[in-house]
Amino acid sequence: MMSVSTPNWVKDAIFYQIFPDRFARDEYDQSAGPAGMSVHFQPWNSPPTPHGFQGGNLAGIEQRLDYLSALGINAIYLNPIFASAANHRYIAHDFFEVDPLLGGNAAFDRFLTAAHNNNIRVILDGVFNHCSRGFFQFHHILEGGPHSPYLDWFHILGWPLNPYSAEGPLNYEAWWDIGSLPKFNTNTPAVREFLWSVGTYWLEKGIDGWRLDVPDEINDDEFWREFRRRCKAVNPDAYIVAELWKPAQRWLQGDQFDAQMNYLFTRAVLGYAIGRKLDQSRTTPMGYGRIKVRDGKSFADELNTLFNKMYHPEIVFAQLNMLGSHDTPRIMTLANEDTATVKLAYLCQMTVPGAPNIYYGDEIGLCGGRDPECRVTFPWDEENSWNLSLREEVQRLVALRHRLAALRRGTFEIIHADKALAVYARHYGDERVVVALNGTNKDAAFTVPSSVKPDLGEEPVGLAAGERLRAGDKVIIPARSGRVWSSEVA
Repeated sequence: MMSVSTPNWVKDAIFYQIFPDRFARDEYDQSAGPAGMSVHFQPWNSPPTPHGFQGGNLAGIEQRLDYLSALGINAIYLNPIFASAANHRYIAHDFFEVDPLLGGNAAFDRFLTAAHNNNIRVILDGVFNHCSRGFFQFHHILEGGPHSPYLDWFHILGWPLNPYSAEGPLNYEAWWDIGSLPKFNTNTPAVREFLWSVGTYWLEKGIDGWRLDVPDEINDDEFWREFRRRCKAVNPDAYIVAELWKPAQRWLQGDQFDAQMNYLFTRAVLGYAIGRKLDQSRTTPMGYGRIKVRDGKSFADELNTLFNKMYHPEIVFAQLNMLGSHDTPRIMTLANEDTATVKLAYLCQMTVPGAPNIYYGDEIGLCGGRDPECRVTFPWDEENSWNLSLREEVQRLVALRHRLAALRRGTFEIIHADKALAVYARHYGDERVVVALNGTNKDAAFTVPSSVKPDLGEEPVGLAAGERLRAGDKVIIPARSGRVWSSEVA
């Protein structure tokens, strides 16, 4: 059997995902000179649009590192930052240059140093399946036609190319047939070397890993094996996490990716915490698809599958567990703006195996539907609009995870499940933690099984009442809430 190894630091990580154009803006940053000093940004906090820019930059993120540290964040996942003509920057025209609107390479160097000085690691979004129409080799083809020496960098199907016209076929392969996203031909050795060199270049610059965009669309395991080999040669602790929405055993055997963005977990939480109140019209048109409504027993079974059956334990501990992302409606919107539901979801996220990932602004209750609504700006100047109760609970849960090693590294065991409740235990050395979740609208109770040893004290999260947990006791879990007990409480 192949040995499986993932970066040890990820087990202790709390990630915060940032969409750079929308998180924070330093209006006075001149890192990239005049190119970064545009005066044509949309006003901050104006409704997000598919093509509009609101001017978030790396200097702005750097100024908010204290906010992230106070929340308990020790890792950042940045959506794409390379030079691009799109606000999402998933269509790069230069993979070695940070977008001037974000401050360019100088601003990134300063940001990365500041983040590391705050003990915050940084992973970048790697988009290696496709590029933009402005990418040099593709632009060369547009200008030189069939005479360009770069034809084999892409999948050219015929002439003329139609990169901007809706009339006639594109005549080249593009992601989802979107003309602005020409697909690389990764069968070409020069393309493979180019993409691998991007991976190693930024690791040599000091980043801590890669989140890989649609890696399954490069249907070539050996490409990703070599990507891993080269990246790990530069930094053996580099984290490689893939955007894979479905079971991913093919890629998670220890020779390609360390983990996936765990949308399987997200779906399970949505199906349990929101259940029949979930507006499926918001989920079926995008990656979530139709969400299975789950009671406590079904939810517990799914968690047991995800954390004990599907993958090697090292992969499980490295999974990126999310409640939403830049590609999904926000959790507060899906939860029908019910704070108790979102708190319950966070309680689960922070107490299961894998690295939690908080999508920027979710901790203050930002709302938003599908793209572009989920990419709103962070309302720094409107703190009165923040859901402070939610933020305080998230902060409390993050601190709890940092304090209890069992939540980060412990085994996972379902110890009780019924129509209402899902109750699980985490064990690490002598440390024990029990978590009980109630996703229903009524109080529910369970009898503590004999396997719960020793006597545990209640942690102050959610609606904690300070009771002790002993085998044989009957314990009540209030409606739409959860409770946590640990051996660390005196």
